[in-house]
Amino acid sequence: MTKREKSPYRRLVVKIGSNVLTRQDGTLDITRICSLVDQLAMLHAEGIECIVISSGAVAAGRSELPGGRKLDSVSARQLFSAVGQAKLINRYYDFFRERGIVCGQVLTTKESLSTRDHYLNQKNCMETMLRSGVIPILNENDTISVTELMFTDNDELAGLVSTMMGADALIILSNIDGIYDGNPGSGEAQLIREVYPETSDLARFIRTERSSFGRGGMLTKSRIARKVAAEGIEVVIACGRRDGILVDLAAGKEVPCTRFIPSEHPVSGVKKWIAHSEGFAKGIIHINQGALEALTGPTATSLLPIGVVRVEGDFDRGDIVRIVGPEGEPIGVGQVSTDSIHAAQTAGRKGLRPLIHYDYLFLD
Repeated sequence: MTKREKSPYRRLVVKIGSNVLTRQDGTLDITRICSLVDQLAMLHAEGIECIVISSGAVAAGRSELPGGRKLDSVSARQLFSAVGQAKLINRYYDFFRERGIVCGQVLTTKESLSTRDHYLNQKNCMETMLRSGVIPILNENDTISVTELMFTDNDELAGLVSTMMGADALIILSNIDGIYDGNPGSGEAQLIREVYPETSDLARFIRTERSSFGRGGMLTKSRIARKVAAEGIEVVIACGRRDGILVDLAAGKEVPCTRFIPSEHPVSGVKKWIAHSEGFAKGIIHINQGALEALTGPTATSLLPIGVVRVEGDFDRGDIVRIVGPEGEPIGVGQVSTDSIHAAQTAGRKGLRPLIHYDYLFLD
């Protein structure tokens, strides 16, 4: 980038999907990895801190262990990721080293981020790496993350990391340019260039198919992008197979992509953690119509026991719980101030302290 093209970003999270890093036969696309490392090295040289969330480990391992093994899906994922992660990180390490840059591997799980202390420990680790000029490369630890312990996919992990690290932008690299208003292969669909906080639901435009080698799809990307943008962080979905895509995006050039415009009213750090903690929820709080109207009204409001109808689950003080409305509709998530026994005993009672204070409440 030239001085005239100096990037407005100081810290970027870049999520690279499996379909960007692998060929049709499932083998790693070494040329593409090398190209992306070149671009990340250019951004690094410009003083931009880059955090990489890289998929591709399972696909890389599968290509090393073709056929002949009858394994259940969990065992297969554990085996392929154990072999593939070593192969993948070695490629990154060698390519970055050739450019005089050190990268470091960070393997994480949903469970390791389920408490505020663990969340802050993970944040401190990556802050230390960045201050030392090291590029963190993250992936979910698929060797131990199974079933309910798994992130939906690396898009979910990328969203959490973006808010955790206070990124200026999250760039999600897929195998297409972004979100279209129809089938991208039809020749008639148009790329949706910008999505604003008030934009109506995009789900009607998005097909539900998942990627060939990953767990995610465009519907998940859209959901995560909207949540992260609502927290004040710009999100861009773009094609990772376009030459120079990262450099062009960082320089603010006009390239085909879908850009989620960030909210002008970002939430606090604690609320950002809570917003991405739905998967850690230990219980469910059912609320009445009055509480629903109060929480979704124009004034900041805490959830009081009087608005609680029923409590599900076994949780302790400080745990994350889901909040659902009178019709069972999801309202949000929050960090409770008491345990499930006391919450159930005080449900519907007046004059008591908040069950979930507004500062620890995130509404969908």
